[in-house]
Amino acid sequence: MAIERSEALILQTGPFSEQDKLITFFTREKGILRGIAKGARKFGNRFGSSLEPPSHVHIVYYEKEGRDLVTVSQCELQESFFDLQCDSRVSFSLCYYAELVQEFVPLHSREDILFRLLLRTLQALKKGGELELLSAYFEAWLLRAGGLEPDLRACGTCGGALVQSAWLSPRLDGALCDGCAAHKKDIVPAALHPFIIWTKKNPPPTEPVSDFTPEELQGIRKFFQRVLIYHVERVPKSLRFLS
Repeated sequence: MAIERSEALILQTGPFSEQDKLITFFTREKGILRGIAKGARKFGNRFGSSLEPPSHVHIVYYEKEGRDLVTVSQCELQESFFDLQCDSRVSFSLCYYAELVQEFVPLHSREDILFRLLLRTLQALKKGGELELLSAYFEAWLLRAGGLEPDLRACGTCGGALVQSAWLSPRLDGALCDGCAAHKKDIVPAALHPFIIWTKKNPPPTEPVSDFTPEELQGIRKFFQRVLIYHVERVPKSLRFLS
């Protein structure tokens, strides 16, 4: 029985028994894990508020061979994002981030880029960052880290420059020019390519950015969500509430 210690983000909690909680948490070293926090539903339990999503914690757990669930023995709160839950749209967005991370990060798989992305996005929101901008930033990097970012450098069929209108390819892996796009279903927003370049050069912003209008961000997010839904093969439950 190996005892493990890790920096982690709490993604989801729920009742497991009358006194215990089922915890889904994202560790920096081992990716996503699920475990039982014994006694966590008792009044005045030793975990306090540290298990409330999306808390940033140092967690101690142990694994038993042949069992899928680990046992959480200690959890020390490093940073709380509880106050963000006061705004319902922010609260549902946090659920959306957690749901996407669970879709894209396999169990027991280290994903340091996505761990840092989620943590820095939460910290930027806490410091007053703009929700739509940070959500678009999060979606862009999630696709990039998963190798799913559409290639917008040239037409995926003829290789020509995308100088005018561009359309999302049927496999959602790139863009097609006006001449090559047989079914002009999903137009590529004009601001999308500049936004993608901007995300590569900047950390999650802690204050509003004037580079992109609210309308442009709305179009960019619709594009990213179209690609995410295609790869997840379903509409994330939390996105339905946001819509």
